[in-house]
Parts: sequence; C-alpha cells; structure tokens
Amino acid sequence: MGDKDKEKSQPLVKIGHYILGDTLGVGTFGKVKIGIHQLTGHKVAIKILNRQKIKNLDVVSKIRREIQNLKLFRHPHIIKLYQVISTPTDIFMVMEYVSGGELFDYIVKHGRLKEHEARRFFQQIISGIDYCHKRMIVHRDLKPENLLLDSNLHVKIADFGLSNMMLDGEFLKTSCGSPNYAAPEVISGKLYAGPEVDIWSCGVILYALLCGTLPFDDEHVPTLFRKIKSGIFPIPDYLNKSVTSLLCHTLQVDPLKRATIEDIKKHEWFQKDLPAYLFPPPAEQDSSIIDTDAVAEVCQKFGVSEQEVHNALLSGDPHDQLAIAYHLIIDNKFEDEAQKFSIQDFYRVSLPGGNGSGPSPTIRPHPERITTLRDRFLAPEVPKNSGPATNTPMKRAKWHLGIRSQSRPVDIMNEVFRAMKTLEFEWKAVNQYQVRARKVNKVSGHCAKMVLQLYQVDYKSYLLDFKSIQDEDPTPRSEPKDAVGHHTMEFFEMCASLITQLAR
Repeated sequence: MGDKDKEKSQPLVKIGHYILGDTLGVGTFGKVKIGIHQLTGHKVAIKILNRQKIKNLDVVSKIRREIQNLKLFRHPHIIKLYQVISTPTDIFMVMEYVSGGELFDYIVKHGRLKEHEARRFFQQIISGIDYCHKRMIVHRDLKPENLLLDSNLHVKIADFGLSNMMLDGEFLKTSCGSPNYAAPEVISGKLYAGPEVDIWSCGVILYALLCGTLPFDDEHVPTLFRKIKSGIFPIPDYLNKSVTSLLCHTLQVDPLKRATIEDIKKHEWFQKDLPAYLFPPPAEQDSSIIDTDAVAEVCQKFGVSEQEVHNALLSGDPHDQLAIAYHLIIDNKFEDEAQKFSIQDFYRVSLPGGNGSGPSPTIRPHPERITTLRDRFLAPEVPKNSGPATNTPMKRAKWHLGIRSQSRPVDIMNEVFRAMKTLEFEWKAVNQYQVRARKVNKVSGHCAKMVLQLYQVDYKSYLLDFKSIQDEDPTPRSEPKDAVGHHTMEFFEMCASLITQLAR
C-alpha cells in the first residue's frame, strides 16, 4: 500500500467542528495543523498546545496572555483568533490560516525590497501596532519572524505571547523580545511605558525591509548590546533623505526623543500612497456591518433562522458556533474579493471589518449631501455612467424623517435590531443598511409597514431614515381616505415608538 493510500485509510481526526489536516509547523510548545471547518469548508490554522509541556516550560501565563489579547483584536493586519477549545491534555487555538509564510523568509529570499514595497509592508505594520496601542496592548516582540504574509502579501502580526497590558501611570521592566530588535532601554533593564519599544522594533524592521540587513548586528551579544545602546548604524547611499530621517527618528536611543505613532503617520515618506483604510476615523473603527449574504450562508448550513444568527453575533460569545462560522465566511470572502481589488478599495466597497475610510457605495449617501460627497469621494471611483458620480442633477429632498447619528454604522444597526426586538416588530433585512419592518396594531388589526434606511450624510455622520412602505407602493389605492389616514397615523406611531426606544 502506497503512502497516499495509507493517508486515505487513516481515520479523520476531529476537534470540535474542525477536521485536522497536515502539520504546518512544529514549535517549542506544540504543533500547528491545518483545520477544515466542517460546515463552511474554510481552512483555519490550529495551534495545538500540550498542557503538560507548557506547564513544564513555565509558559502558562504567556499562552494565557496571548489568548486574552488576541480575543480583543479584529484588524485586517493582526492574526485572528476564532476559538479556543480545551481538553484535559491539550489546548487548541483555532486561528486564521495564513499561507504566505513569514516576512523574514520573504526578506531572505528577495533581499532588500523596493522602496514602495517596503513602505506598503511598513504602513500595514504601523496600522496594526497603532490598533494595539489604542487598546493598551504593547507587543514587545516585533520582528519579521512574527509578521506573517497572506496569499496576497498582506501583513498579519502574530505571536502576542510577550505582549502586555499598559496601565496608566505604570511602567514595564521585563527584558524580553529578540536582542537584535530590542530597544536600548529594554536590554538595559530600565523602566519603559511600552509603545516606545514597539516603535524601536518597527524602525529595525523598516531598516531590514529597505536594506536586507539589520542596523545592529553582532554574534557577540555584549558587542551587539553596545551597538544598540550607541544608536549608531550604517546608512547606505541608496536610501533617500526622507526615509533616512524617518529611520533616525524611530531609532532614537532616548525614548523621549523617539518618534511616536503619530509622528510616523504624519511623516511625508509614510504618507505617500497611504491607503485610507489603514487609519479610519475613530467613529468608524471596529465597525463590522452585518453581511446578509454571510448570515444567509450560516442559516443554510446550520439550518437556523436569521434571528438566531443575529442573536449569536450580538451576544459577543466567542465560543458561539454560529458567530464563528459567520466570521470564517466573512474572512474568506475578504480573501476572495482581495484577489479582484486592491485591499484599500475592498475596504471602501464592503466594510468587512469596518475599516472603510470613505462612504461605501453600499451606504447610500442621502440626497441632501450627495453632491458634496460625490465631489469628495465618489467621483474617482464610480464609473461615469453610474449612480452619484455622474453630472445628473440630484433631487434635493425638502423634508426628512429620521435620526442623525455620529455612531459607527454597526452600532446604529445593532441598536435598531435591539429596539425592534423589544417593540416586537417583525422585520427583514434587505441588506446591511436597509430593513423592512412591520407592526400589527392589536386593537385595529391594521399592519403599519416601514423601511429603515441608513444613509451617510457626510464624512462621519449618518441618518437613519424612516419611510412608510405605503408611500412607496406605485399601485392605485382602493382604500377610503380615512383608512389611508389610519395607516399614516400608525406609521408615525411606529416611528415614535422606535425613536423613544432608541433614545433610552
């Protein structure tokens, strides 16, 4: 019997809803295997950690810290943790499957990168680290070996085992991380706040991307430490003045003089070709608009209702199988779409992780602001013969019934769903931003119907618009005038009850 026949004859190994496949790698604490989610068919990476081994190696707190921190994150350039499955002997971390290998191997293979490619990687890294720091997490072990690449060569920051939570007024002292990428204050055992050590590591990584070598390197560790503490490193002639100034600012020995994330974001070299999705406005960060297609796929594969999926997503339970399946579908949908679009365009188009920076075509600009929005955002992206980007005069509405909000789109829609559930409305989601709802008057028996549509009225502001479905109906009415009046009053009563509930 051949090897292939043996493989076929071996029984399938399952953990939870996943079928274990080939081994991707073997580390100090255990193996990483490919997993296939049974119902969606999507690939994941499953890190298998032996409980006894991590206990013997005294890394229980390291593993716990990595799990706790990854649970907090949902960013396109940070590795995703979908689920943790525990057994008496092992811990299974179900994570995003990334097929492109380490950034370290990419640098080794290609040598120094072209400036535009190095910039793209660096922009993605800084975006991910900025996201961490804003959530009070410092990585402390940034290096190319911990930066993975997906099939589209997008960075995924991984290995948060040495990360730590920053607390106001407190400093860290642990000397950790790889010596070549460690900041002077870390190897000197001095106190540090946290973000500045990640900035130093990012500076070393940028140098490695641009030069194919390290700024501070020596096989003799004490000599290496002396070089790091001196802050003196070679600057090749081929580096232009702009990127050299950025390197010198990030590799300042004095942490008080070192660049901050904001300094890097404002630097002219960093700003060039900067995708807007990497640093979305605060009001739009972390929004994850519910994808109705993904919800439908979960319903079909699990045999559940849309409401059950919505409840699972709103519950925030990381172990809920419906929520896990939904996120797997969304993330794989992102990978498929990324093949067709550049990543920044994809985020503008569908907001899978909520990091869109401009108005998405799926969020319809309100008629009152559509001309302004067209000039600011849509003109370069929408074909000449379609939608708001044409020179067709736009009808300006005189009156609007709705609620203005500067909340994130996902928060607005989630609040709407909760309010409708409390008020016992019946509804159907037409798409991420439009809901058709109805409410039966128990006394009169009349059924009031309405459309809720989320519009983007300017860069950071949204309008939840209410519209009576009767007003949309093009067929002639055969009802008497007083019946139509009843419908109108019930529509306004429906609006009032929803507004009151949302205001609580």
